[in-house]
Amino acid sequence: MNEKRKMRHYTRVVTIAGSDSGGGAGVQADLKTISACGCYAMSVITALTAQNTVGVSAIHPVPVDFVRQQIGAVMDDIGTDAVKLGMLYSSELIEAVSGQLSEYRMKNIVLDPVMVATSGEKLVRSEAVEALKRFLIPKADLITPNVPEAEVLLERKISTRDDLEHAAEQLSELGCDNVLIKGGHLADGSCSDLLYLGREKKSLWFDADRIATNNSHGTGCTLSSAIACGLAKGETLAEAVRLGKEYVTGAIAAGADYQIGSGHGPVNHFYRFFNS
Repeated sequence: MNEKRKMRHYTRVVTIAGSDSGGGAGVQADLKTISACGCYAMSVITALTAQNTVGVSAIHPVPVDFVRQQIGAVMDDIGTDAVKLGMLYSSELIEAVSGQLSEYRMKNIVLDPVMVATSGEKLVRSEAVEALKRFLIPKADLITPNVPEAEVLLERKISTRDDLEHAAEQLSELGCDNVLIKGGHLADGSCSDLLYLGREKKSLWFDADRIATNNSHGTGCTLSSAIACGLAKGETLAEAVRLGKEYVTGAIAAGADYQIGSGHGPVNHFYRFFNS
């Protein structure tokens, strides 16, 4: 008699974000990261960008209803164990995504409030910032702004590690208890990130030395996706952040000496598996 085979299950992570035609950031970076971290990657594309290592030359928003259809297609059939939210171009899109997060009762939501590309181009409409605060930040389990994004959300400057700690506490008051501020833009020469756990009122620093490289495109997307993978696998938030920081630091180091394009190149997402 043939026994019925016991089927295995993937750990599933969906990214809801914009596409980067250059492959270094956005959905492309997310899919690489999720795969490299041992999870099954799915995508909902919110905008198309004409983009390379030098900059963003055009943005084409995906119609909001089609974004809804993409989310429905993924969730009605496959489901997910974690969600990474990236580039959300308009307030209408943010409100629609917020509604579907609730409708499908999605969990382990990591929100990377993408506002500006590495090259400096603005990636969201101005009114989208307020919609982000109202509709999405309160639904997230973790938000992961860098210093410029935290400054936009709080409407003030952040210059020191002390500023970073105060900013994290203020950001948690927007409705998401847990805040990870990426400190790579600080002028102290480090790449230290601060995780603030709002319910415990506890701050954890994750320190790393700055790596001398121009290949920093997509590091924020990569880190937030790696953290989502850790949460999907059942890690605590602090451990998921530690593992995500370890992964992205290794990816930056492994990609530091490569030349691709003439601007900000990507990190090496698959450095744990191969180096060409």
